[in-house]
Amino acid sequence: MSTSPEHDYLSKAALRIMESASNSGLFGYTEGQRKLFDFSCDLKQDWSKVIVGQTLWKHGGDGIDKDLRTLLNERDIAAAVYIARHESKLRSRFAEVTQSYLDTPMRDRLSRLRVFWVPADFEAKDENIRESIYNALKEEITKDLLLHVTLGGLTPRDTTRFASAKRPGLPIAILSYIKKHGYRNNTRTAKDLDRNPNAVKYETERLFILGFLESESLQGGIYQVTASGQAMLDICSRLRDYLKGNLGEKNTNKELEHICSLLGIEYPSIPITTPLVNKDVEHQLQNPTFLLLQHVAQADSDGSVDWPAPYFALPSTTDIAAAS
Repeated sequence: MSTSPEHDYLSKAALRIMESASNSGLFGYTEGQRKLFDFSCDLKQDWSKVIVGQTLWKHGGDGIDKDLRTLLNERDIAAAVYIARHESKLRSRFAEVTQSYLDTPMRDRLSRLRVFWVPADFEAKDENIRESIYNALKEEITKDLLLHVTLGGLTPRDTTRFASAKRPGLPIAILSYIKKHGYRNNTRTAKDLDRNPNAVKYETERLFILGFLESESLQGGIYQVTASGQAMLDICSRLRDYLKGNLGEKNTNKELEHICSLLGIEYPSIPITTPLVNKDVEHQLQNPTFLLLQHVAQADSDGSVDWPAPYFALPSTTDIAAAS
């Protein structure tokens, strides 16, 4: 089927946005095989999250049925993205189709559907409009897809609560320890970390309540690091790179900065020369970014954390084809 320039641009833009976001060092990007879809990619780290998508532009509302059926029938995907032309007729038809799935076995799969509406007057030939649409899509995809799918649903509130721990460095040390060694018991964890057992017990339970740790028991006990806990470890590791001046060229990483800003982490506002450990610290108790960087600096000073290295993706299928 022939496609319009708008259809092609939007499909490519979705992949470009996710590939660009991978430059944050928080996950890797590999373009996937399209199969029945308009675009597909695999976001990788300790996990692999396949994302597929369809773009609705030229054909009418009747195509929504087929598109959604194709997206929802696909197994083993983390998210199904639908980029569609913003028209009342299409929105109405979309609502009808999704409503019809509520009484079917597909009901549970609707939660992985992400829909992004594009103004109906979008024209791909206009460079200024293309840039505007791209920036709007980037903001929406980063907020509603990347934060929820690749970063475990982290929110600004989560990062603030994480940073509010009263013992600098300890929450990062506990997450890192449990990720590497698992959790046997509090006494063993405290001994290995050379920390006060009561402090470790309190902070471990707090991380569990906040959702950075999980357990098969509602009362806690045998803990594992959740997706959001893993994401927080990765973000803290990149913040450590920032404090050491190793984040990138001129110690900047615009993709990481954008993702962090959506989480309320304005790390460029804290110069790397700011004292964060020992007696020279000038505490900023109402500044979550300062508190988070203080946790990072203290954990690094303690030497108790295995810092996750930046994730660099394998070559995409298009790169491999081009090389061949």
